Amino acid sequence: MLYIGIDLGTSAVKLLAMDEKGKIVNIVSKEYPIFFPHPGWSEQNPEDWYEQTMAGLKELLEKCDKSKVAGISFGGQMHGLVALDADDQVIRPAILWNDGRTAKQTDYLNQVIGKEKLSQYTANIAFAGFTAPKILWMKENEPDNFAKIAKIMLPKDYLAYRLSGSFCTDYSDASGMLLLDVQHRCWSREMMEICSVKEEQLPRLYESYEVVGTLKKEIAGELGVSPEVKVIAGAGDNAAAAVGTGTVGDGRCNISLGTSGTVFISSKTFGVDKYNALHSFDHADGAYHLMGCMLSAASCNKWWMDDILKTKNYSEEQAGITRLGENHVYFLPYLMGERSPHNNPDARAVFFGMSMDTTREEMTQAVLEGVSFALRDSLEVARDLGIRVERTKLCGGGAKSPLWRRIIANVMNLKVDIIESEEGPGYGGAILAAVGCGEYASVEEAAEKLVKVVETIEPEPELVAKYEKKYQKFRTIYPAVKALYGGEE
Repeated sequence: MLYIGIDLGTSAVKLLAMDEKGKIVNIVSKEYPIFFPHPGWSEQNPEDWYEQTMAGLKELLEKCDKSKVAGISFGGQMHGLVALDADDQVIRPAILWNDGRTAKQTDYLNQVIGKEKLSQYTANIAFAGFTAPKILWMKENEPDNFAKIAKIMLPKDYLAYRLSGSFCTDYSDASGMLLLDVQHRCWSREMMEICSVKEEQLPRLYESYEVVGTLKKEIAGELGVSPEVKVIAGAGDNAAAAVGTGTVGDGRCNISLGTSGTVFISSKTFGVDKYNALHSFDHADGAYHLMGCMLSAASCNKWWMDDILKTKNYSEEQAGITRLGENHVYFLPYLMGERSPHNNPDARAVFFGMSMDTTREEMTQAVLEGVSFALRDSLEVARDLGIRVERTKLCGGGAKSPLWRRIIANVMNLKVDIIESEEGPGYGGAILAAVGCGEYASVEEAAEKLVKVVETIEPEPELVAKYEKKYQKFRTIYPAVKALYGGEE
Protein backbone atom coordinates (compact mmCIF):
# COMPACT_ATOMS: atom_id res chain seq x y z
CA MET A 1 0.00 0.00 0.00
CA LEU A 2 0.98 3.66 -0.36
CA TYR A 3 0.83 6.38 2.27
CA ILE A 4 1.03 10.07 1.46
CA GLY A 5 2.62 12.65 3.75
CA ILE A 6 1.87 16.33 3.12
CA ASP A 7 4.32 18.80 4.65
CA LEU A 8 2.63 22.21 4.56
CA GLY A 9 5.63 24.49 5.00
CA THR A 10 6.07 28.24 5.00
CA SER A 11 7.57 28.51 1.51
CA ALA A 12 6.22 25.36 -0.14
CA VAL A 13 4.12 22.26 0.29
CA LYS A 14 6.17 19.07 -0.01
CA LEU A 15 4.36 15.82 -0.73
CA LEU A 16 5.77 12.33 -0.62
CA ALA A 17 4.43 8.84 -1.23
CA MET A 18 5.83 6.02 0.91
CA ASP A 19 5.23 2.29 0.65
CA GLU A 20 4.54 0.03 3.63
CA LYS A 21 8.26 -0.67 4.07
CA GLY A 22 9.12 3.01 4.37
CA LYS A 23 10.57 3.42 0.88
CA ILE A 24 9.83 6.80 -0.68
CA VAL A 25 8.24 6.26 -4.08
CA ASN A 26 7.94 9.87 -5.21
CA ILE A 27 8.41 13.43 -3.89
CA VAL A 28 6.91 16.65 -5.23
CA SER A 29 7.24 20.25 -4.03
CA LYS A 30 5.04 23.23 -4.90
CA GLU A 31 5.82 26.79 -3.85
CA TYR A 32 3.45 29.61 -2.93
CA PRO A 33 3.96 33.23 -1.90
CA ILE A 34 4.30 34.73 1.55
CA PHE A 35 3.19 38.30 2.15
CA PHE A 36 4.65 40.92 4.49
CA PRO A 37 2.03 43.73 4.40
CA HIS A 38 3.72 45.59 7.30
CA PRO A 39 7.12 45.28 9.00
CA GLY A 40 7.02 42.21 11.23
CA TRP A 41 3.79 40.87 9.70
CA SER A 42 3.66 37.55 7.85
CA GLU A 43 0.62 36.20 5.99
CA GLN A 44 -0.43 33.61 3.41
CA ASN A 45 -3.57 32.83 1.46
CA PRO A 46 -4.99 29.43 2.52
CA GLU A 47 -6.42 28.98 -0.97
CA ASP A 48 -2.82 28.94 -2.26
CA TRP A 49 -2.07 26.05 0.10
CA TYR A 50 -5.04 24.08 -1.18
CA GLU A 51 -4.44 24.77 -4.88
CA GLN A 52 -0.77 23.85 -4.70
CA THR A 53 -1.51 20.77 -2.58
CA MET A 54 -4.00 19.51 -5.17
CA ALA A 55 -1.56 20.26 -8.00
CA GLY A 56 1.16 18.48 -6.02
CA LEU A 57 -1.03 15.44 -5.32
CA LYS A 58 -1.84 15.07 -9.02
CA GLU A 59 1.84 15.26 -9.95
CA LEU A 60 2.83 12.93 -7.12
CA LEU A 61 0.32 10.29 -8.18
CA GLU A 62 1.47 10.30 -11.82
CA LYS A 63 4.29 7.92 -10.83
CA CYS A 64 2.25 5.86 -8.37
CA ASP A 65 -0.25 3.04 -8.56
CA LYS A 66 -3.30 5.07 -7.53
CA SER A 67 -5.21 1.96 -6.51
CA LYS A 68 -2.69 1.36 -3.72
CA VAL A 69 -3.15 4.73 -1.98
CA ALA A 70 -4.54 3.93 1.47
CA GLY A 71 -4.07 7.04 3.59
CA ILE A 72 -3.06 10.69 3.64
CA SER A 73 -1.73 12.65 6.61
CA PHE A 74 0.06 15.89 7.35
CA GLY A 75 2.85 17.77 9.02
CA GLY A 76 2.10 21.47 9.01
CA GLN A 77 3.47 24.87 9.95
CA MET A 78 2.15 25.54 13.44
CA HIS A 79 0.30 28.39 15.19
CA GLY A 80 -1.17 30.05 12.06
CA LEU A 81 -4.66 31.53 12.42
CA VAL A 82 -7.08 30.39 9.71
CA ALA A 83 -10.59 31.79 10.24
CA LEU A 84 -13.64 30.70 8.24
CA ASP A 85 -17.12 32.22 8.17
CA ALA A 86 -20.44 30.38 8.29
CA ASP A 87 -20.17 29.70 4.53
CA ASP A 88 -16.69 28.16 4.97
CA GLN A 89 -15.04 31.12 3.26
CA VAL A 90 -11.66 32.33 4.49
CA ILE A 91 -12.29 35.63 6.26
CA ARG A 92 -8.79 37.11 5.99
CA PRO A 93 -5.28 35.93 5.02
CA ALA A 94 -3.81 33.47 7.52
CA ILE A 95 -1.58 35.09 10.15
CA LEU A 96 1.53 32.90 10.30
CA TRP A 97 3.73 31.49 13.04
CA ASN A 98 6.51 34.01 12.38
CA ASP A 99 4.21 37.05 12.48
CA GLY A 100 5.18 39.56 15.17
CA ARG A 101 2.19 41.90 15.27
CA THR A 102 0.77 40.61 18.56
CA ALA A 103 3.25 42.17 21.03
CA LYS A 104 0.45 44.05 22.81
CA GLN A 105 -1.79 40.99 23.09
CA THR A 106 1.11 38.78 24.17
CA ASP A 107 2.01 41.27 26.91
CA TYR A 108 -1.63 41.35 28.03
CA LEU A 109 -1.73 37.58 28.32
CA ASN A 110 1.63 37.29 30.09
CA GLN A 111 1.40 40.36 32.32
CA VAL A 112 -2.34 40.89 32.99
CA ILE A 113 -3.68 37.34 32.86
CA GLY A 114 -0.27 36.27 34.13
CA LYS A 115 2.29 33.66 33.13
CA GLU A 116 1.48 31.52 36.16
CA LYS A 117 -2.19 31.24 35.19
CA LEU A 118 -1.39 30.64 31.53
CA SER A 119 1.00 27.86 32.49
CA GLN A 120 -1.68 26.42 34.78
CA TYR A 121 -4.30 26.54 32.00
CA THR A 122 -2.14 25.43 29.05
CA ALA A 123 1.36 24.43 30.35
CA ASN A 124 2.78 27.35 28.34
CA ILE A 125 3.07 31.12 28.34
CA ALA A 126 2.16 33.44 25.48
CA PHE A 127 4.51 33.94 22.56
CA ALA A 128 3.84 36.39 19.75
CA GLY A 129 3.54 33.61 17.18
CA PHE A 130 0.92 31.58 19.08
CA THR A 131 -2.68 31.49 17.88
CA ALA A 132 -4.46 32.90 20.94
CA PRO A 133 -2.72 36.32 20.75
CA LYS A 134 -3.63 36.44 17.06
CA ILE A 135 -7.30 35.86 17.93
CA LEU A 136 -7.14 38.73 20.44
CA TRP A 137 -5.43 40.94 17.84
CA MET A 138 -8.21 40.19 15.35
CA LYS A 139 -10.87 40.92 17.97
CA GLU A 140 -9.27 44.28 18.75
CA ASN A 141 -8.20 45.40 15.28
CA GLU A 142 -10.68 43.70 12.95
CA PRO A 143 -13.89 43.41 15.00
CA ASP A 144 -16.11 42.96 11.92
CA ASN A 145 -13.99 40.03 10.76
CA PHE A 146 -13.85 38.62 14.27
CA ALA A 147 -17.66 38.64 14.47
CA LYS A 148 -17.84 36.49 11.31
CA ILE A 149 -15.72 33.63 12.69
CA ALA A 150 -17.48 30.27 12.58
CA LYS A 151 -14.39 28.03 12.52
CA ILE A 152 -10.86 28.54 13.82
CA MET A 153 -8.25 26.16 12.47
CA LEU A 154 -4.55 25.65 11.94
CA PRO A 155 -2.92 25.57 8.48
CA LYS A 156 -2.70 21.80 7.95
CA ASP A 157 -6.23 21.40 9.33
CA TYR A 158 -7.52 23.66 6.58
CA LEU A 159 -6.19 21.10 4.10
CA ALA A 160 -7.79 18.24 6.05
CA TYR A 161 -11.08 20.13 6.02
CA ARG A 162 -10.96 20.80 2.28
CA LEU A 163 -9.99 17.21 1.50
CA SER A 164 -12.29 15.36 3.90
CA GLY A 165 -14.86 17.79 5.27
CA SER A 166 -13.69 16.97 8.81
CA PHE A 167 -13.29 19.97 11.12
CA CYS A 168 -10.41 18.56 13.14
CA THR A 169 -7.00 19.09 14.63
CA ASP A 170 -4.52 16.98 16.57
CA TYR A 171 -3.14 17.45 20.05
CA SER A 172 0.43 18.28 19.01
CA ASP A 173 -0.59 21.15 16.73
CA ALA A 174 -3.34 22.36 19.08
CA SER A 175 -0.69 22.58 21.84
CA GLY A 176 0.77 25.61 20.08
CA MET A 177 -2.46 27.60 20.07
CA LEU A 178 -2.42 28.51 23.79
CA LEU A 179 -6.00 27.26 23.89
CA LEU A 180 -5.31 23.64 24.83
CA ASP A 181 -4.95 22.15 28.28
CA VAL A 182 -1.86 20.17 27.25
CA GLN A 183 -1.69 17.96 30.32
CA HIS A 184 -5.32 16.84 30.12
CA ARG A 185 -5.65 16.91 26.30
CA CYS A 186 -8.78 19.10 26.08
CA TRP A 187 -9.65 22.69 25.21
CA SER A 188 -9.09 25.10 28.11
CA ARG A 189 -12.39 26.71 29.16
CA GLU A 190 -10.49 29.54 30.82
CA MET A 191 -8.56 30.34 27.62
CA MET A 192 -11.71 30.17 25.51
CA GLU A 193 -13.29 32.73 27.82
CA ILE A 194 -10.23 34.98 27.73
CA CYS A 195 -10.21 34.88 23.91
CA SER A 196 -14.02 35.17 23.53
CA VAL A 197 -14.09 31.85 21.67
CA LYS A 198 -16.78 29.16 21.90
CA GLU A 199 -15.93 25.47 21.78
CA GLU A 200 -18.05 24.96 18.65
CA GLN A 201 -15.68 27.37 16.85
CA LEU A 202 -12.76 25.06 17.64
CA PRO A 203 -12.02 21.78 15.83
CA ARG A 204 -12.55 18.33 17.26
CA LEU A 205 -9.38 16.94 18.84
CA TYR A 206 -7.68 13.73 17.70
CA GLU A 207 -4.43 11.90 18.29
CA SER A 208 -2.08 12.48 15.35
CA TYR A 209 -2.44 8.88 14.13
CA GLU A 210 -6.24 8.74 14.29
CA VAL A 211 -8.50 8.65 11.22
CA VAL A 212 -10.60 11.81 10.88
CA GLY A 213 -12.49 10.78 7.74
CA THR A 214 -12.10 9.81 4.11
CA LEU A 215 -11.56 11.83 0.95
CA LYS A 216 -14.60 13.67 -0.38
CA LYS A 217 -15.95 11.86 -3.42
CA GLU A 218 -15.30 14.82 -5.71
CA ILE A 219 -11.70 15.12 -4.44
CA ALA A 220 -11.10 11.39 -4.88
CA GLY A 221 -12.54 11.61 -8.38
CA GLU A 222 -10.33 14.55 -9.30
CA LEU A 223 -7.24 12.70 -8.03
CA GLY A 224 -8.24 9.34 -9.51
CA VAL A 225 -8.07 7.47 -6.20
CA SER A 226 -10.60 5.56 -4.12
CA PRO A 227 -13.05 7.59 -1.99
CA GLU A 228 -12.16 5.11 0.76
CA VAL A 229 -8.71 6.68 1.14
CA LYS A 230 -8.40 7.56 4.82
CA VAL A 231 -7.43 11.02 6.03
CA ILE A 232 -5.40 10.90 9.25
CA ALA A 233 -5.13 13.90 11.61
CA GLY A 234 -1.38 14.47 11.27
CA ALA A 235 0.77 16.69 13.48
CA GLY A 236 2.43 20.04 13.82
CA ASP A 237 5.55 20.18 11.69
CA ASN A 238 7.98 19.68 14.56
CA ALA A 239 6.12 16.70 16.02
CA ALA A 240 5.75 15.24 12.51
CA ALA A 241 9.46 15.76 11.85
CA ALA A 242 10.18 14.02 15.16
CA VAL A 243 8.13 11.03 14.03
CA GLY A 244 9.96 11.11 10.69
CA THR A 245 13.31 10.99 12.51
CA GLY A 246 12.26 8.36 15.06
CA THR A 247 12.22 10.85 17.94
CA VAL A 248 9.42 9.10 19.82
CA GLY A 249 9.26 7.36 23.17
CA ASP A 250 11.24 8.64 26.15
CA GLY A 251 14.28 10.92 26.15
CA ARG A 252 14.96 11.11 22.41
CA CYS A 253 16.19 14.33 20.79
CA ASN A 254 15.81 15.87 17.34
CA ILE A 255 17.27 19.14 16.11
CA SER A 256 15.63 20.73 13.08
CA LEU A 257 17.45 23.19 10.81
CA GLY A 258 14.47 24.32 8.74
CA THR A 259 13.13 27.83 8.13
CA SER A 260 12.79 27.87 11.91
CA GLY A 261 14.98 25.82 14.20
CA THR A 262 13.96 23.51 17.01
CA VAL A 263 15.37 21.37 19.76
CA PHE A 264 12.76 18.66 20.35
CA ILE A 265 12.92 16.20 23.25
CA SER A 266 10.31 13.43 23.51
CA SER A 267 9.02 12.28 26.89
CA LYS A 268 6.63 9.71 28.30
CA THR A 269 5.75 12.08 31.12
CA PHE A 270 4.32 15.61 31.23
CA GLY A 271 6.70 18.34 32.40
CA VAL A 272 7.15 22.13 32.39
CA ASP A 273 10.35 24.11 33.02
CA LYS A 274 9.91 26.75 35.74
CA TYR A 275 10.58 29.69 33.40
CA ASN A 276 8.45 28.34 30.53
CA ALA A 277 11.43 28.95 28.25
CA LEU A 278 10.63 25.71 26.44
CA HIS A 279 7.24 24.77 25.06
CA SER A 280 5.53 21.86 26.79
CA PHE A 281 3.39 20.18 24.12
CA ASP A 282 1.57 16.95 23.39
CA HIS A 283 3.47 14.64 21.04
CA ALA A 284 2.26 12.82 17.94
CA ASP A 285 3.03 9.47 19.56
CA GLY A 286 0.34 10.01 22.20
CA ALA A 287 2.74 11.22 24.92
CA TYR A 288 4.53 14.59 25.44
CA HIS A 289 7.52 16.63 24.38
CA LEU A 290 9.55 19.68 25.30
CA MET A 291 10.58 22.01 22.51
CA GLY A 292 12.71 25.09 22.12
CA CYS A 293 11.96 27.00 18.93
CA MET A 294 13.97 29.75 17.27
CA LEU A 295 12.22 31.69 14.53
CA SER A 296 15.09 31.95 12.03
CA ALA A 297 17.47 29.02 11.50
CA ALA A 298 18.31 27.83 7.99
CA SER A 299 16.46 30.94 6.82
CA CYS A 300 19.36 32.97 8.26
CA ASN A 301 21.76 31.18 5.93
CA LYS A 302 19.30 31.58 3.03
CA TRP A 303 19.06 35.32 3.72
CA TRP A 304 22.85 35.65 3.95
CA MET A 305 23.47 33.67 0.77
CA ASP A 306 20.57 34.79 -1.43
CA ASP A 307 20.00 38.38 -0.39
CA ILE A 308 23.39 39.57 0.84
CA LEU A 309 26.01 37.51 -1.01
CA LYS A 310 23.69 37.07 -4.04
CA THR A 311 24.63 33.44 -4.60
CA LYS A 312 22.86 30.09 -4.72
CA ASN A 313 26.08 28.08 -4.42
CA TYR A 314 25.90 27.36 -0.71
CA SER A 315 28.45 24.52 -0.72
CA GLU A 316 31.06 26.64 -2.49
CA GLU A 317 30.66 29.42 0.08
CA GLN A 318 31.19 26.89 2.88
CA ALA A 319 34.17 25.17 1.21
CA GLY A 320 36.67 27.79 2.43
CA ILE A 321 35.62 27.49 6.09
CA THR A 322 38.29 25.42 7.81
CA ARG A 323 39.12 27.10 11.14
CA LEU A 324 36.23 25.97 13.31
CA GLY A 325 36.13 27.20 16.88
CA GLU A 326 38.47 30.10 16.06
CA ASN A 327 36.09 32.65 14.56
CA HIS A 328 36.08 36.11 16.17
CA VAL A 329 32.84 37.12 14.43
CA TYR A 330 29.50 36.39 16.11
CA PHE A 331 25.98 36.49 14.72
CA LEU A 332 22.73 36.79 16.66
CA PRO A 333 20.18 35.02 14.41
CA TYR A 334 17.09 37.02 15.33
CA LEU A 335 15.94 38.18 11.88
CA MET A 336 12.24 37.79 12.78
CA GLY A 337 12.46 38.34 16.54
CA GLU A 338 13.02 35.34 18.78
CA ARG A 339 10.98 32.80 20.67
CA SER A 340 12.94 30.33 22.84
CA PRO A 341 14.35 31.23 25.22
CA HIS A 342 14.11 35.03 24.97
CA ASN A 343 10.45 35.47 23.92
CA ASN A 344 11.22 38.83 22.31
CA PRO A 345 9.47 39.71 19.01
CA ASP A 346 11.51 42.95 18.85
CA ALA A 347 14.89 41.17 18.87
CA ARG A 348 16.87 41.58 15.65
CA ALA A 349 19.97 40.06 14.09
CA VAL A 350 23.41 41.41 14.92
CA PHE A 351 26.92 40.81 13.58
CA PHE A 352 29.54 41.44 16.25
CA GLY A 353 33.32 41.38 16.25
CA MET A 354 34.22 42.35 12.69
CA SER A 355 37.57 44.00 11.97
CA MET A 356 39.40 45.22 8.87
CA ASP A 357 40.69 41.72 8.17
CA THR A 358 37.34 39.94 8.58
CA THR A 359 36.66 37.69 5.61
CA ARG A 360 33.58 36.63 3.73
CA GLU A 361 34.14 33.08 5.00
CA GLU A 362 34.19 34.26 8.62
CA MET A 363 30.87 36.06 8.15
CA THR A 364 29.34 32.92 6.62
CA GLN A 365 30.79 30.81 9.41
CA ALA A 366 29.35 33.21 12.00
CA VAL A 367 25.84 32.71 10.57
CA LEU A 368 26.10 28.92 10.85
CA GLU A 369 27.60 29.14 14.34
CA GLY A 370 25.11 31.76 15.53
CA VAL A 371 22.16 29.53 14.68
CA SER A 372 23.90 26.61 16.41
CA PHE A 373 24.61 28.65 19.55
CA ALA A 374 21.01 29.88 19.69
CA LEU A 375 19.74 26.29 19.45
CA ARG A 376 22.07 25.36 22.29
CA ASP A 377 20.33 28.00 24.43
CA SER A 378 17.26 25.76 24.39
CA LEU A 379 19.27 22.61 25.03
CA GLU A 380 20.76 24.27 28.13
CA VAL A 381 17.25 24.84 29.54
CA ALA A 382 16.53 21.12 29.13
CA ARG A 383 19.86 20.29 30.80
CA ASP A 384 18.92 22.55 33.70
CA LEU A 385 15.78 20.41 34.12
CA GLY A 386 18.04 17.41 34.63
CA ILE A 387 17.37 16.00 31.15
CA ARG A 388 20.46 14.22 29.87
CA VAL A 389 20.74 13.89 26.13
CA GLU A 390 23.77 12.17 24.58
CA ARG A 391 22.77 12.12 20.93
CA THR A 392 20.37 13.79 18.55
CA LYS A 393 18.87 13.27 15.13
CA LEU A 394 19.24 16.17 12.68
CA CYS A 395 16.74 17.15 9.98
CA GLY A 396 15.73 20.12 7.83
CA GLY A 397 17.38 21.79 4.85
CA GLY A 398 20.40 22.89 6.89
CA ALA A 399 21.08 19.28 7.87
CA LYS A 400 22.23 18.60 4.32
CA SER A 401 25.41 20.62 4.97
CA PRO A 402 28.29 18.42 6.26
CA LEU A 403 29.94 21.53 7.73
CA TRP A 404 26.83 22.56 9.65
CA ARG A 405 26.40 19.01 10.96
CA ARG A 406 29.93 19.12 12.36
CA ILE A 407 29.37 22.54 13.94
CA ILE A 408 26.15 21.33 15.60
CA ALA A 409 27.84 18.19 16.99
CA ASN A 410 30.63 20.22 18.58
CA VAL A 411 28.63 23.23 19.76
CA MET A 412 26.10 20.90 21.42
CA ASN A 413 28.66 18.23 22.43
CA LEU A 414 26.25 15.60 21.14
CA LYS A 415 26.54 12.67 18.78
CA VAL A 416 24.57 13.66 15.67
CA ASP A 417 22.74 10.88 13.87
CA ILE A 418 21.90 11.39 10.21
CA ILE A 419 19.00 9.30 8.97
CA GLU A 420 18.42 7.72 5.58
CA SER A 421 15.45 9.93 4.77
CA GLU A 422 15.81 13.61 5.64
CA GLU A 423 12.27 14.43 4.61
CA GLY A 424 11.18 15.40 8.13
CA PRO A 425 7.49 16.38 8.46
CA GLY A 426 6.43 14.79 5.15
CA TYR A 427 7.94 11.45 6.08
CA GLY A 428 6.46 11.74 9.56
CA GLY A 429 3.06 12.44 8.02
CA ALA A 430 3.34 9.34 5.85
CA ILE A 431 4.27 7.25 8.90
CA LEU A 432 1.24 8.62 10.77
CA ALA A 433 -0.92 7.69 7.78
CA ALA A 434 0.48 4.14 7.86
CA VAL A 435 -0.27 3.83 11.59
CA GLY A 436 -3.76 5.25 11.08
CA CYS A 437 -4.44 2.68 8.39
CA GLY A 438 -3.33 -0.17 10.65
CA GLU A 439 -0.06 -0.96 8.89
CA TYR A 440 1.70 -0.59 12.25
CA ALA A 441 0.34 -0.98 15.77
CA SER A 442 1.86 2.24 17.10
CA VAL A 443 3.93 5.26 16.13
CA GLU A 444 6.86 3.88 18.12
CA GLU A 445 6.74 0.55 16.28
CA ALA A 446 6.58 2.27 12.90
CA ALA A 447 9.46 4.63 13.69
CA GLU A 448 11.61 1.79 15.00
CA LYS A 449 11.12 -0.24 11.82
CA LEU A 450 11.23 2.55 9.25
CA VAL A 451 13.77 5.12 10.46
CA LYS A 452 17.36 4.11 9.70
CA VAL A 453 20.54 5.91 10.86
CA VAL A 454 23.18 5.99 8.11
CA GLU A 455 25.88 8.20 9.64
CA THR A 456 26.89 9.52 13.05
CA ILE A 457 29.01 12.66 13.55
CA GLU A 458 30.99 12.39 16.78
CA PRO A 459 31.92 15.50 18.76
CA GLU A 460 35.68 16.24 18.79
CA PRO A 461 36.94 17.00 22.34
CA GLU A 462 39.38 19.73 21.29
CA LEU A 463 36.76 21.46 19.14
CA VAL A 464 34.09 21.04 21.83
CA ALA A 465 36.36 22.92 24.25
CA LYS A 466 36.93 25.76 21.76
CA TYR A 467 33.20 26.08 21.06
CA GLU A 468 32.42 26.06 24.79
CA LYS A 469 34.42 29.29 25.16
CA LYS A 470 32.80 30.80 22.07
CA TYR A 471 29.31 29.87 23.29
CA GLN A 472 29.88 31.48 26.69
CA LYS A 473 30.81 34.73 24.92
CA PHE A 474 27.81 34.41 22.56
CA ARG A 475 25.52 34.22 25.61
CA THR A 476 26.66 37.68 26.76
CA ILE A 477 25.82 39.52 23.52
CA TYR A 478 22.00 39.39 23.64
CA PRO A 479 21.75 40.79 27.21
CA ALA A 480 24.16 43.55 26.19
CA VAL A 481 22.08 44.74 23.21
CA LYS A 482 18.58 43.86 24.48
CA ALA A 483 17.80 47.44 25.58
CA LEU A 484 18.44 48.70 22.03
CA TYR A 485 15.61 46.63 20.51
CA GLY A 486 12.07 47.73 19.77
CA GLY A 487 10.03 50.87 19.30
CA GLU A 488 11.46 52.20 16.03
CA GLU A 489 9.84 50.12 13.28
